[in-house]
Amino acid sequence: MVGNVRVLGLVGLTHDSGLALLDDGLPVVVLEEERLNREKRTKAFPTQSLLAALGPDLRDLDSIDVIATPWDVGRLRMSFGKAILKGLPASLALLLERSHTPQRNEIVLLNQYLRRRLKRLSGRASVPRIVNVGHHDSHAAVFFVSPFDEASVLVMDGFGDDSATSVYTGDHRGLKRRSRTDIFNSIGIVYTVVTEYLGFGGFSDEGKVMALAAYGDDSLVAKFRELIRLEPEGQYRVDMSYFDFARYGELRPMKRKFYDAFGPARQPGTPLTDRHRAVARALQVVTEEAVLHIVRSLERLSPSRNLILSGGVALNCVANGRVLEETLFERVWVPPCASDTGAPLGAALWHYHQALGQPRRFEMIHPYYGLGYDADAIGEALRAAGLPVEHLDAKALVDRVAHDLAAGKIVGWFQGRFEIGPRALGNRSILADPRRSSMRETINSKIKHRESFRPFAPAVLEDRAAEIVDVTQPDPFMTLAPRVHADWITRIPAAVHIDGTGRIQTVRREANERYYDLIARFGELTGVPVLLNTSFNHHEPIVATPAEAIACYQRTGMDVLVLGDCYVARTPADAALPAERSAETAGR
Repeated sequence: MVGNVRVLGLVGLTHDSGLALLDDGLPVVVLEEERLNREKRTKAFPTQSLLAALGPDLRDLDSIDVIATPWDVGRLRMSFGKAILKGLPASLALLLERSHTPQRNEIVLLNQYLRRRLKRLSGRASVPRIVNVGHHDSHAAVFFVSPFDEASVLVMDGFGDDSATSVYTGDHRGLKRRSRTDIFNSIGIVYTVVTEYLGFGGFSDEGKVMALAAYGDDSLVAKFRELIRLEPEGQYRVDMSYFDFARYGELRPMKRKFYDAFGPARQPGTPLTDRHRAVARALQVVTEEAVLHIVRSLERLSPSRNLILSGGVALNCVANGRVLEETLFERVWVPPCASDTGAPLGAALWHYHQALGQPRRFEMIHPYYGLGYDADAIGEALRAAGLPVEHLDAKALVDRVAHDLAAGKIVGWFQGRFEIGPRALGNRSILADPRRSSMRETINSKIKHRESFRPFAPAVLEDRAAEIVDVTQPDPFMTLAPRVHADWITRIPAAVHIDGTGRIQTVRREANERYYDLIARFGELTGVPVLLNTSFNHHEPIVATPAEAIACYQRTGMDVLVLGDCYVARTPADAALPAERSAETAGR
Protein backbone atom coordinates (compact mmCIF):
# COMPACT_ATOMS: atom_id res chain seq x y z
CA MET A 1 0.00 0.00 0.00
CA VAL A 2 1.36 3.39 -0.95
CA GLY A 3 0.27 6.94 -0.33
CA ASN A 4 -1.51 8.33 2.70
CA VAL A 5 -2.84 5.61 5.03
CA ARG A 6 -5.37 6.19 7.80
CA VAL A 7 -5.62 3.46 10.41
CA LEU A 8 -8.19 3.42 13.19
CA GLY A 9 -7.21 1.36 16.24
CA LEU A 10 -10.38 0.33 18.05
CA VAL A 11 -11.31 -1.46 21.29
CA GLY A 12 -15.01 -1.84 21.86
CA LEU A 13 -15.72 -4.82 24.07
CA THR A 14 -13.06 -5.28 26.72
CA HIS A 15 -12.12 -2.94 29.57
CA ASP A 16 -10.41 0.32 28.60
CA SER A 17 -12.38 0.69 25.41
CA GLY A 18 -11.26 3.49 23.13
CA LEU A 19 -9.57 4.36 19.88
CA ALA A 20 -6.50 5.77 18.20
CA LEU A 21 -6.48 7.44 14.80
CA LEU A 22 -3.24 7.38 12.82
CA ASP A 23 -2.83 9.51 9.73
CA ASP A 24 0.14 8.22 7.75
CA GLY A 25 1.71 6.97 10.97
CA LEU A 26 1.12 10.16 12.99
CA PRO A 27 -1.42 10.12 15.83
CA VAL A 28 -4.33 12.48 15.22
CA VAL A 29 -6.19 11.61 18.40
CA VAL A 30 -6.06 8.87 21.06
CA LEU A 31 -9.12 8.53 23.29
CA GLU A 32 -10.20 6.41 26.22
CA GLU A 33 -13.96 6.09 26.35
CA GLU A 34 -13.95 6.45 30.15
CA ARG A 35 -12.87 10.07 29.83
CA LEU A 36 -16.03 10.81 27.85
CA ASN A 37 -18.66 8.49 29.31
CA ARG A 38 -17.24 8.99 32.87
CA GLU A 39 -17.25 5.26 33.68
CA LYS A 40 -13.89 4.00 34.96
CA ARG A 41 -12.35 1.13 32.99
CA THR A 42 -15.45 1.05 30.82
CA LYS A 43 -16.22 -1.87 28.53
CA ALA A 44 -18.84 0.14 26.66
CA PHE A 45 -18.60 0.49 22.92
CA PRO A 46 -16.61 3.73 22.36
CA THR A 47 -19.50 5.66 20.86
CA GLN A 48 -18.51 9.04 22.24
CA SER A 49 -14.88 8.57 21.26
CA LEU A 50 -15.88 7.69 17.71
CA LEU A 51 -18.18 10.70 17.43
CA ALA A 52 -15.43 12.97 18.76
CA ALA A 53 -12.82 11.57 16.37
CA LEU A 54 -14.92 11.08 13.23
CA GLY A 55 -17.79 13.56 13.62
CA PRO A 56 -21.58 13.19 13.72
CA ASP A 57 -22.81 9.97 12.10
CA LEU A 58 -19.11 9.06 11.79
CA ARG A 59 -18.94 11.26 8.69
CA ASP A 60 -15.18 10.69 8.36
CA LEU A 61 -15.44 6.90 8.54
CA ASP A 62 -15.04 6.70 4.77
CA SER A 63 -11.56 8.20 5.10
CA ILE A 64 -10.39 5.21 7.17
CA ASP A 65 -8.47 2.58 5.22
CA VAL A 66 -8.25 -0.09 7.91
CA ILE A 67 -9.64 -0.70 11.41
CA ALA A 68 -7.17 -2.56 13.63
CA THR A 69 -8.19 -4.33 16.84
CA PRO A 70 -5.74 -5.55 19.53
CA TRP A 71 -7.03 -9.11 19.61
CA ASP A 72 -6.01 -11.95 17.32
CA VAL A 73 -9.25 -13.89 17.20
CA GLY A 74 -7.60 -16.99 15.71
CA ARG A 75 -5.00 -17.17 18.48
CA LEU A 76 -7.69 -16.53 21.07
CA ARG A 77 -9.82 -19.43 19.85
CA MET A 78 -6.84 -21.78 20.02
CA SER A 79 -5.75 -20.68 23.49
CA PHE A 80 -9.31 -20.81 24.80
CA GLY A 81 -9.69 -24.37 23.55
CA LYS A 82 -6.31 -25.40 25.00
CA ALA A 83 -7.25 -23.89 28.35
CA ILE A 84 -10.43 -25.92 28.51
CA LEU A 85 -8.62 -29.16 27.59
CA LYS A 86 -5.84 -28.45 30.08
CA GLY A 87 -8.15 -27.94 33.01
CA LEU A 88 -10.83 -30.58 32.50
CA PRO A 89 -13.25 -31.07 34.15
CA ALA A 90 -13.13 -27.86 36.22
CA SER A 91 -12.41 -25.73 33.15
CA LEU A 92 -15.85 -26.48 31.72
CA ALA A 93 -17.03 -23.70 33.99
CA LEU A 94 -15.22 -21.29 31.68
CA LEU A 95 -18.12 -21.79 29.25
CA LEU A 96 -20.80 -20.89 31.75
CA GLU A 97 -22.57 -17.55 31.84
CA ARG A 98 -21.44 -16.80 35.37
CA SER A 99 -18.61 -14.47 36.33
CA HIS A 100 -17.36 -12.42 33.37
CA THR A 101 -15.89 -15.17 31.24
CA PRO A 102 -18.55 -14.54 28.56
CA GLN A 103 -16.45 -11.52 27.59
CA ARG A 104 -13.80 -13.90 26.27
CA ASN A 105 -16.49 -15.81 24.38
CA GLU A 106 -17.70 -12.59 22.79
CA ILE A 107 -14.19 -11.61 21.72
CA VAL A 108 -14.25 -14.69 19.50
CA LEU A 109 -17.00 -12.90 17.54
CA LEU A 110 -15.28 -9.52 17.84
CA ASN A 111 -15.19 -8.56 14.16
CA GLN A 112 -18.89 -9.21 13.70
CA TYR A 113 -19.65 -7.21 16.81
CA LEU A 114 -17.58 -4.21 15.64
CA ARG A 115 -19.11 -4.22 12.17
CA ARG A 116 -22.62 -4.36 13.59
CA ARG A 117 -22.06 -1.46 15.98
CA LEU A 118 -20.27 0.71 13.42
CA LYS A 119 -23.02 0.18 10.87
CA ARG A 120 -25.67 1.07 13.42
CA LEU A 121 -23.84 4.20 14.56
CA SER A 122 -22.97 5.46 11.07
CA GLY A 123 -26.03 4.33 9.15
CA ARG A 124 -23.76 2.73 6.53
CA ALA A 125 -24.25 -0.60 4.83
CA SER A 126 -20.54 -1.35 4.97
CA VAL A 127 -17.52 -0.32 7.03
CA PRO A 128 -13.74 -0.38 6.45
CA ARG A 129 -11.84 -3.64 6.55
CA ILE A 130 -11.11 -4.94 10.06
CA VAL A 131 -7.77 -6.59 10.83
CA ASN A 132 -6.86 -8.43 14.03
CA VAL A 133 -3.55 -7.71 15.71
CA GLY A 134 -2.18 -9.92 18.47
CA HIS A 135 -2.79 -8.44 21.89
CA HIS A 136 0.84 -8.59 22.96
CA ASP A 137 1.89 -7.51 19.46
CA SER A 138 -0.17 -4.38 20.09
CA HIS A 139 1.57 -3.73 23.40
CA ALA A 140 4.99 -4.33 21.82
CA ALA A 141 4.26 -1.96 18.93
CA VAL A 142 5.07 1.07 21.09
CA PHE A 143 8.62 0.27 19.99
CA PHE A 144 7.80 2.19 16.81
CA VAL A 145 7.31 5.45 18.75
CA SER A 146 10.05 4.87 21.34
CA PRO A 147 13.38 6.76 21.42
CA PHE A 148 15.23 3.56 20.40
CA ASP A 149 16.36 2.29 16.98
CA GLU A 150 16.80 -1.14 18.52
CA ALA A 151 15.60 -2.61 21.80
CA SER A 152 14.36 -5.61 23.72
CA VAL A 153 10.65 -5.42 24.48
CA LEU A 154 9.06 -7.13 27.48
CA VAL A 155 5.26 -7.33 27.57
CA MET A 156 3.58 -8.42 30.81
CA ASP A 157 -0.12 -8.11 31.52
CA GLY A 158 -3.11 -10.13 32.73
CA PHE A 159 -3.42 -12.14 29.58
CA GLY A 160 -3.43 -11.61 25.84
CA ASP A 161 -4.66 -13.90 23.09
CA ASP A 162 -2.29 -16.71 24.04
CA SER A 163 0.21 -15.27 26.52
CA ALA A 164 0.73 -13.56 29.85
CA THR A 165 4.36 -12.61 29.14
CA SER A 166 6.05 -12.06 25.78
CA VAL A 167 9.58 -11.07 24.79
CA TYR A 168 10.35 -9.28 21.51
CA THR A 169 13.35 -7.79 19.80
CA GLY A 170 12.96 -4.68 17.69
CA ASP A 171 15.22 -3.07 15.10
CA HIS A 172 15.06 -1.52 11.62
CA ARG A 173 13.42 -4.71 10.32
CA GLY A 174 10.53 -4.48 12.79
CA LEU A 175 9.50 -6.60 15.77
CA LYS A 176 9.95 -10.33 16.32
CA ARG A 177 8.54 -12.31 19.24
CA ARG A 178 11.18 -14.53 20.81
CA SER A 179 9.38 -16.23 23.70
CA ARG A 180 6.17 -16.28 25.71
CA THR A 181 4.44 -17.82 28.71
CA ASP A 182 0.89 -19.14 28.58
CA ILE A 183 -2.09 -17.29 29.99
CA PHE A 184 -2.25 -19.32 33.20
CA ASN A 185 1.22 -18.21 34.24
CA SER A 186 0.24 -14.60 34.70
CA ILE A 187 1.91 -12.31 37.21
CA GLY A 188 -0.55 -9.63 36.15
CA ILE A 189 -3.58 -11.74 37.06
CA VAL A 190 -2.03 -12.73 40.39
CA TYR A 191 -1.53 -9.03 41.17
CA THR A 192 -5.11 -8.26 40.18
CA VAL A 193 -6.80 -11.03 42.15
CA VAL A 194 -4.74 -10.27 45.26
CA THR A 195 -5.74 -6.61 44.83
CA GLU A 196 -9.37 -7.79 44.95
CA TYR A 197 -8.59 -10.06 47.92
CA LEU A 198 -7.31 -6.94 49.74
CA GLY A 199 -10.67 -5.23 49.21
CA PHE A 200 -9.76 -2.99 46.28
CA GLY A 201 -10.94 -3.00 42.69
CA GLY A 202 -9.24 -5.36 40.27
CA PHE A 203 -8.01 -3.93 36.98
CA SER A 204 -8.14 -0.45 38.54
CA ASP A 205 -6.66 -0.29 42.06
CA GLU A 206 -3.39 -2.17 41.63
CA GLY A 207 -1.56 1.13 42.16
CA LYS A 208 -3.10 1.37 45.64
CA VAL A 209 -1.60 -1.99 46.54
CA MET A 210 1.79 -0.93 45.20
CA ALA A 211 1.64 2.12 47.48
CA LEU A 212 0.35 0.12 50.45
CA ALA A 213 3.22 -2.36 50.11
CA ALA A 214 5.72 0.19 51.42
CA TYR A 215 3.93 0.07 54.79
CA GLY A 216 4.11 -3.72 55.21
CA ASP A 217 6.74 -6.01 56.70
CA ASP A 218 8.40 -9.06 55.14
CA SER A 219 6.68 -11.68 57.26
CA LEU A 220 4.75 -13.22 54.34
CA VAL A 221 7.30 -12.80 51.55
CA ALA A 222 8.76 -16.32 51.83
CA LYS A 223 5.29 -17.86 51.79
CA PHE A 224 4.26 -15.79 48.78
CA ARG A 225 7.29 -17.00 46.83
CA GLU A 226 5.51 -20.38 46.69
CA LEU A 227 2.84 -18.81 44.48
CA ILE A 228 5.23 -17.57 41.80
CA ARG A 229 8.19 -19.90 41.39
CA LEU A 230 11.21 -18.69 39.42
CA GLU A 231 12.70 -21.20 36.98
CA PRO A 232 15.89 -21.27 34.87
CA GLU A 233 16.31 -19.13 31.74
CA GLY A 234 13.99 -16.39 32.90
CA GLN A 235 10.96 -18.64 33.19
CA TYR A 236 8.48 -18.69 36.06
CA ARG A 237 5.40 -20.66 37.05
CA VAL A 238 2.28 -19.69 38.95
CA ASP A 239 1.27 -22.41 41.41
CA MET A 240 -2.34 -23.00 40.43
CA SER A 241 -2.99 -25.09 43.54
CA TYR A 242 -3.70 -21.72 45.21
CA PHE A 243 -6.25 -20.69 42.58
CA ASP A 244 -9.49 -22.03 41.17
CA PHE A 245 -8.72 -22.87 37.53
CA ALA A 246 -12.31 -22.35 36.50
CA ARG A 247 -12.38 -18.78 37.84
CA TYR A 248 -8.74 -17.70 37.36
CA GLY A 249 -8.77 -14.09 36.28
CA GLU A 250 -12.18 -13.47 37.75
CA LEU A 251 -13.27 -12.12 41.14
CA ARG A 252 -11.20 -13.61 43.99
CA PRO A 253 -10.61 -17.05 42.42
CA MET A 254 -8.72 -18.43 45.42
CA LYS A 255 -8.78 -21.94 46.75
CA ARG A 256 -8.86 -22.76 50.43
CA LYS A 257 -5.07 -23.20 50.33
CA PHE A 258 -4.66 -19.46 49.67
CA TYR A 259 -6.88 -18.46 52.59
CA ASP A 260 -5.14 -20.94 54.89
CA ALA A 261 -1.81 -19.31 54.02
CA PHE A 262 -2.81 -15.63 54.10
CA GLY A 263 -6.06 -15.38 56.02
CA PRO A 264 -9.56 -14.24 55.02
CA ALA A 265 -10.16 -11.62 52.39
CA ARG A 266 -10.64 -8.01 53.45
CA GLN A 267 -14.09 -6.60 52.84
CA PRO A 268 -14.07 -3.26 50.97
CA GLY A 269 -14.21 -0.28 53.28
CA THR A 270 -13.07 -2.13 56.42
CA PRO A 271 -9.88 -1.09 58.24
CA LEU A 272 -6.52 -2.16 56.89
CA THR A 273 -4.52 -4.33 59.27
CA ASP A 274 -0.84 -5.24 59.53
CA ARG A 275 -1.71 -8.56 57.84
CA HIS A 276 -3.18 -6.77 54.84
CA ARG A 277 -0.12 -4.56 54.60
CA ALA A 278 2.13 -7.63 54.82
CA VAL A 279 0.22 -9.36 51.99
CA ALA A 280 0.60 -6.24 49.84
CA ARG A 281 4.30 -6.16 50.65
CA ALA A 282 4.74 -9.85 49.79
CA LEU A 283 2.90 -9.43 46.49
CA GLN A 284 4.98 -6.42 45.50
CA VAL A 285 8.33 -7.95 46.49
CA VAL A 286 7.68 -11.21 44.62
CA THR A 287 6.43 -9.28 41.57
CA GLU A 288 9.62 -7.22 41.54
CA GLU A 289 11.70 -10.39 41.88
CA ALA A 290 9.89 -12.03 38.98
CA VAL A 291 10.26 -9.00 36.72
CA LEU A 292 13.98 -8.74 37.54
CA HIS A 293 14.38 -12.49 36.91
CA ILE A 294 12.91 -12.18 33.42
CA VAL A 295 14.84 -9.02 32.57
CA ARG A 296 18.17 -10.53 33.66
CA SER A 297 17.61 -13.39 31.25
CA LEU A 298 17.16 -10.79 28.50
CA GLU A 299 20.53 -9.29 29.39
CA ARG A 300 22.16 -12.54 28.33
CA LEU A 301 20.08 -13.06 25.20
CA SER A 302 20.03 -9.55 23.74
CA PRO A 303 22.95 -7.39 22.65
CA SER A 304 20.81 -4.30 23.06
CA ARG A 305 21.09 -2.21 26.21
CA ASN A 306 17.72 -0.58 25.54
CA LEU A 307 14.62 -2.05 27.13
CA ILE A 308 10.94 -1.26 26.57
CA LEU A 309 8.37 -2.37 29.14
CA SER A 310 4.72 -2.60 28.14
CA GLY A 311 1.48 -4.21 29.28
CA GLY A 312 -0.35 -3.57 32.54
CA VAL A 313 2.50 -4.80 34.76
CA ALA A 314 4.66 -2.04 33.27
CA LEU A 315 2.60 0.46 35.29
CA ASN A 316 4.38 -0.86 38.39
CA CYS A 317 6.82 2.01 38.61
CA VAL A 318 8.60 0.56 41.66
CA ALA A 319 9.51 -2.58 39.74
CA ASN A 320 10.49 -0.47 36.74
CA GLY A 321 12.81 1.60 38.89
CA ARG A 322 14.58 -1.52 40.12
CA VAL A 323 14.99 -2.74 36.53
CA LEU A 324 16.80 0.47 35.61
CA GLU A 325 18.86 0.50 38.80
CA GLU A 326 19.77 -3.20 39.13
CA THR A 327 20.14 -4.61 35.59
CA LEU A 328 22.57 -4.04 32.75
CA PHE A 329 20.03 -2.23 30.60
CA GLU A 330 21.19 1.35 30.32
CA ARG A 331 17.90 2.89 29.21
CA VAL A 332 14.36 1.80 30.06
CA TRP A 333 11.35 3.30 28.33
CA VAL A 334 7.71 2.81 29.26
CA PRO A 335 4.92 4.48 27.25
CA PRO A 336 2.32 6.60 29.08
CA CYS A 337 -0.38 4.13 28.01
CA ALA A 338 1.40 0.85 28.80
CA SER A 339 -1.82 -0.88 29.91
CA ASP A 340 -4.79 -1.67 27.69
CA THR A 341 -5.48 2.06 27.46
CA GLY A 342 -2.75 1.98 24.81
CA ALA A 343 -3.96 -1.15 23.00
CA PRO A 344 -5.84 0.73 20.22
CA LEU A 345 -2.76 2.84 19.51
CA GLY A 346 -0.56 -0.26 19.52
CA ALA A 347 -2.83 -2.13 17.13
CA ALA A 348 -2.78 0.81 14.70
CA LEU A 349 1.00 1.15 14.98
CA TRP A 350 1.54 -2.57 14.41
CA HIS A 351 -0.57 -2.57 11.27
CA TYR A 352 1.02 0.57 9.85
CA HIS A 353 4.64 -0.32 10.55
CA GLN A 354 4.80 -4.09 10.88
CA ALA A 355 2.10 -5.26 8.44
CA LEU A 356 2.48 -2.49 5.86
CA GLY A 357 6.22 -2.02 6.35
CA GLN A 358 5.94 1.76 6.61
CA PRO A 359 8.91 3.68 8.08
CA ARG A 360 8.88 5.18 11.56
CA ARG A 361 7.53 8.72 11.59
CA PHE A 362 7.92 10.20 15.06
CA GLU A 363 9.05 9.74 18.65
CA MET A 364 6.51 10.08 21.44
CA ILE A 365 7.89 12.83 23.69
CA HIS A 366 4.56 13.85 25.20
CA PRO A 367 1.22 12.20 26.03
CA TYR A 368 -1.16 14.97 24.92
CA TYR A 369 -3.21 13.25 22.23
CA GLY A 370 -6.64 13.56 23.83
CA LEU A 371 -9.26 16.26 23.21
CA GLY A 372 -8.65 19.95 23.74
CA TYR A 373 -11.11 22.79 24.34
CA ASP A 374 -10.75 26.32 23.00
CA ALA A 375 -11.27 29.62 24.76
CA ASP A 376 -14.91 29.78 23.68
CA ALA A 377 -15.71 26.39 25.24
CA ILE A 378 -13.90 27.34 28.45
CA GLY A 379 -15.65 30.70 28.60
CA GLU A 380 -19.07 29.15 28.08
CA ALA A 381 -18.49 26.65 30.90
CA LEU A 382 -17.33 29.38 33.28
CA ARG A 383 -20.33 31.59 32.47
CA ALA A 384 -22.68 28.65 33.05
CA ALA A 385 -21.08 28.09 36.47
CA GLY A 386 -21.27 31.79 37.35
CA LEU A 387 -17.67 31.93 38.52
CA PRO A 388 -15.66 35.19 38.69
CA VAL A 389 -12.81 35.03 36.19
CA GLU A 390 -9.60 36.88 35.45
CA HIS A 391 -8.06 36.61 31.99
CA LEU A 392 -4.26 36.68 32.13
CA ASP A 393 -1.55 36.44 29.52
CA ALA A 394 0.79 33.46 29.71
CA LYS A 395 3.57 35.15 31.70
CA ALA A 396 1.23 36.79 34.20
CA LEU A 397 -0.72 33.56 34.64
CA VAL A 398 2.39 31.51 35.37
CA ASP A 399 3.64 34.13 37.82
CA ARG A 400 0.31 34.36 39.66
CA VAL A 401 -0.09 30.60 39.99
CA ALA A 402 3.54 30.10 41.06
CA HIS A 403 3.03 32.64 43.86
CA ASP A 404 -0.22 30.88 44.86
CA LEU A 405 1.54 27.53 45.05
CA ALA A 406 4.41 28.99 47.06
CA ALA A 407 1.83 30.39 49.49
CA GLY A 408 0.38 26.91 50.05
CA LYS A 409 -2.64 27.09 47.75
CA ILE A 410 -3.89 24.01 45.90
CA VAL A 411 -4.44 24.53 42.18
CA GLY A 412 -6.59 22.72 39.64
CA TRP A 413 -4.61 22.99 36.40
CA PHE A 414 -6.43 22.46 33.08
CA GLN A 415 -4.55 23.08 29.83
CA GLY A 416 -4.58 21.98 26.19
CA ARG A 417 -5.37 18.41 25.14
CA PHE A 418 -5.73 15.82 27.87
CA GLU A 419 -3.19 13.07 28.45
CA ILE A 420 -3.41 9.48 27.28
CA GLY A 421 -2.93 6.74 29.83
CA PRO A 422 -3.96 6.52 33.49
CA ARG A 423 -1.79 9.31 34.93
CA ALA A 424 -2.16 13.07 34.93
CA LEU A 425 0.94 14.55 33.37
CA GLY A 426 0.49 18.28 33.53
CA ASN A 427 -2.61 19.11 31.49
CA ARG A 428 -5.26 17.72 33.87
CA SER A 429 -3.45 17.96 37.20
CA ILE A 430 -3.97 19.11 40.76
CA LEU A 431 -0.78 20.93 41.77
CA ALA A 432 0.60 21.90 45.18
CA ASP A 433 3.73 22.83 47.11
CA PRO A 434 5.81 19.70 47.85
CA ARG A 435 7.79 21.48 50.62
CA ARG A 436 4.88 21.35 53.03
CA SER A 437 4.79 17.99 54.80
CA SER A 438 1.12 18.53 55.68
CA MET A 439 0.15 18.85 52.03
CA ARG A 440 -0.09 15.08 51.49
CA GLU A 441 -2.66 14.68 54.26
CA THR A 442 -4.51 17.82 53.16
CA ILE A 443 -4.97 16.63 49.59
CA ASN A 444 -5.75 13.01 50.50
CA SER A 445 -8.29 13.87 53.20
CA LYS A 446 -9.78 17.19 52.08
CA ILE A 447 -9.43 17.21 48.29
CA LYS A 448 -9.36 13.62 47.02
CA HIS A 449 -11.09 12.00 50.06
CA ARG A 450 -9.03 8.83 49.73
CA GLU A 451 -6.66 6.58 51.66
CA SER A 452 -3.93 8.32 53.66
CA PHE A 453 -1.17 6.08 52.29
CA ARG A 454 -1.63 7.25 48.69
CA PRO A 455 1.53 9.04 47.46
CA PHE A 456 1.97 11.95 45.06
CA ALA A 457 4.31 12.51 42.16
CA PRO A 458 7.12 15.05 42.07
CA ALA A 459 7.05 16.89 38.74
CA VAL A 460 10.56 18.24 38.18
CA LEU A 461 12.37 20.11 35.44
CA GLU A 462 14.17 17.55 33.32
CA ASP A 463 17.46 19.44 33.42
CA ARG A 464 17.36 19.51 37.25
CA ALA A 465 16.16 15.96 37.91
CA ALA A 466 19.57 14.40 38.58
CA GLU A 467 20.17 16.67 41.55
CA ILE A 468 16.91 15.61 43.18
CA VAL A 469 16.44 11.91 42.43
CA ASP A 470 18.72 8.99 41.64
CA VAL A 471 17.84 8.81 37.95
CA THR A 472 20.01 8.37 34.87
CA GLN A 473 17.41 9.15 32.21
CA PRO A 474 14.34 11.31 31.63
CA ASP A 475 10.95 9.94 32.65
CA PRO A 476 8.24 12.18 31.16
CA PHE A 477 5.46 9.66 31.74
CA MET A 478 5.78 8.94 35.46
CA THR A 479 6.80 5.30 35.00
CA LEU A 480 9.76 5.03 37.40
CA ALA A 481 10.03 5.47 41.16
CA PRO A 482 13.71 6.23 41.81
CA ARG A 483 15.15 7.07 45.20
CA VAL A 484 15.04 10.71 46.21
CA HIS A 485 18.41 12.05 47.33
CA ALA A 486 18.62 12.27 51.12
CA ASP A 487 19.05 16.05 51.19
CA TRP A 488 15.92 16.46 49.07
CA ILE A 489 13.67 14.16 51.08
CA THR A 490 13.34 16.87 53.72
CA ARG A 491 12.93 19.60 51.10
CA ILE A 492 9.99 17.98 49.25
CA PRO A 493 8.44 15.70 51.93
CA ALA A 494 4.91 15.82 50.49
CA ALA A 495 6.06 14.28 47.19
CA VAL A 496 8.24 11.53 48.68
CA HIS A 497 6.83 8.10 49.53
CA ILE A 498 7.46 6.50 52.92
CA ASP A 499 10.19 4.30 51.39
CA GLY A 500 12.15 7.33 50.16
CA THR A 501 11.14 7.00 46.50
CA GLY A 502 9.28 9.37 44.23
CA ARG A 503 7.15 8.51 41.19
CA ILE A 504 8.87 11.18 39.18
CA GLN A 505 7.74 13.08 36.10
CA THR A 506 10.51 14.92 34.28
CA VAL A 507 9.26 17.90 32.30
CA ARG A 508 10.96 19.38 29.24
CA ARG A 509 9.93 22.67 27.73
CA GLU A 510 9.40 21.48 24.16
CA ALA A 511 6.88 18.90 25.42
CA ASN A 512 4.79 21.23 27.60
CA GLU A 513 5.93 24.85 27.61
CA ARG A 514 3.47 26.31 30.12
CA TYR A 515 3.84 23.46 32.61
CA TYR A 516 7.63 23.75 32.41
CA ASP A 517 7.50 27.52 32.89
CA LEU A 518 5.26 27.13 35.93
CA ILE A 519 7.64 24.68 37.63
CA ALA A 520 10.60 26.91 36.70
CA ARG A 521 8.93 30.03 38.15
CA PHE A 522 8.03 28.15 41.33
CA GLY A 523 11.69 27.12 41.53
CA GLU A 524 12.81 30.74 41.20
CA LEU A 525 10.53 31.74 44.08
CA THR A 526 11.35 28.84 46.40
CA GLY A 527 14.63 27.28 45.30
CA VAL A 528 12.73 24.04 44.66
CA PRO A 529 12.09 23.27 40.94
CA VAL A 530 9.51 20.65 41.84
CA LEU A 531 5.71 20.59 42.07
CA LEU A 532 3.48 18.03 43.72
CA ASN A 533 1.28 16.56 40.97
CA THR A 534 -1.80 14.38 41.25
CA SER A 535 -4.68 13.65 38.91
CA PHE A 536 -7.45 16.20 38.47
CA ASN A 537 -10.39 14.11 39.61
CA HIS A 538 -12.47 13.11 42.59
CA HIS A 539 -13.60 9.45 42.63
CA GLU A 540 -14.06 9.58 38.87
CA PRO A 541 -12.00 9.39 35.69
CA ILE A 542 -9.60 12.29 35.21
CA VAL A 543 -11.57 15.32 34.05
CA ALA A 544 -11.75 15.89 30.32
CA THR A 545 -13.96 18.94 29.73
CA PRO A 546 -13.99 22.44 31.24
CA ALA A 547 -17.38 21.73 32.83
CA GLU A 548 -16.00 18.59 34.55
CA ALA A 549 -12.99 20.54 35.82
CA ILE A 550 -15.27 23.25 37.22
CA ALA A 551 -17.54 20.67 38.88
CA CYS A 552 -14.56 18.93 40.47
CA TYR A 553 -13.20 22.26 41.70
CA GLN A 554 -16.54 23.23 43.21
CA ARG A 555 -17.02 19.99 45.16
CA THR A 556 -13.50 19.86 46.58
CA GLY A 557 -11.28 22.16 48.59
CA MET A 558 -9.01 23.41 45.81
CA ASP A 559 -8.17 27.08 46.22
CA VAL A 560 -7.55 28.03 42.60
CA LEU A 561 -8.78 26.82 39.22
CA VAL A 562 -6.90 27.57 36.00
CA LEU A 563 -8.56 26.80 32.66
CA GLY A 564 -6.37 27.83 29.77
CA ASP A 565 -5.78 31.57 30.32
CA CYS A 566 -8.66 31.88 32.79
CA TYR A 567 -7.88 32.25 36.49
CA VAL A 568 -10.50 31.51 39.18
CA ALA A 569 -9.85 31.91 42.92
CA ARG A 570 -12.10 30.73 45.69
CA THR A 571 -13.73 33.51 47.68
CA PRO A 572 -14.42 33.53 51.43
CA ALA A 573 -18.11 33.15 50.67
CA ASP A 574 -17.75 29.76 49.04
CA ALA A 575 -14.75 28.50 50.99
CA ALA A 576 -16.93 26.35 53.25
CA LEU A 577 -18.75 24.62 50.42
CA PRO A 578 -16.24 21.83 49.76
CA ALA A 579 -16.12 20.92 53.45
CA GLU A 580 -19.89 20.53 53.48
CA ARG A 581 -19.76 18.34 50.42
CA SER A 582 -16.82 16.29 51.58
CA ALA A 583 -18.97 14.50 54.15
CA GLU A 584 -21.27 13.39 51.37
CA THR A 585 -18.49 12.10 49.13
CA ALA A 586 -15.94 10.70 51.57
CA GLY A 587 -17.31 7.17 51.32
CA ARG A 588 -17.56 7.01 47.55
